[in-house]
Amino acid sequence: MEIETTKGRKKQGNEEMKKLSTFRFRRFPVYIDSLDFIREVKRFTKSNFPKSEQFGLTNQLWRALDSIVLNIAEGTDKYSNIEFSRFLNHSIGSLNEVVACLDLALKEKYIKQGKHEEFLQKADNLYRQLKALSSSIRNRFKIS
Repeated sequence: MEIETTKGRKKQGNEEMKKLSTFRFRRFPVYIDSLDFIREVKRFTKSNFPKSEQFGLTNQLWRALDSIVLNIAEGTDKYSNIEFSRFLNHSIGSLNEVVACLDLALKEKYIKQGKHEEFLQKADNLYRQLKALSSSIRNRFKIS
């Protein structure tokens, strides 16, 4: 929540600042970008995938999508940076699964080539962000 100060500048309220310090994953650009990607892919599948895939490919895709942000969130409060890095790698694995599901959807003609490529570009961006964050954590604390 932003509060207008007397000098006209925006300032975050104390409650919001407390939430941000408690749930630090919410500040990570990769977390925010992942939420946007998930919302976009889910909206697309709702209107373009056949109902017959609701408990098949759609369900699998949605679980993999959710797993990306859930692993980022869960990993941030683990007791070591090694564990956090492992959770980021789990997020990457889930992202790989999303790409495989999108490839299957393309083969089944549930998605057109142009939209498929658009989603792959966004997935590639998330992949690079996750790898960079994981590498940063490993290098900062000399984890191999």
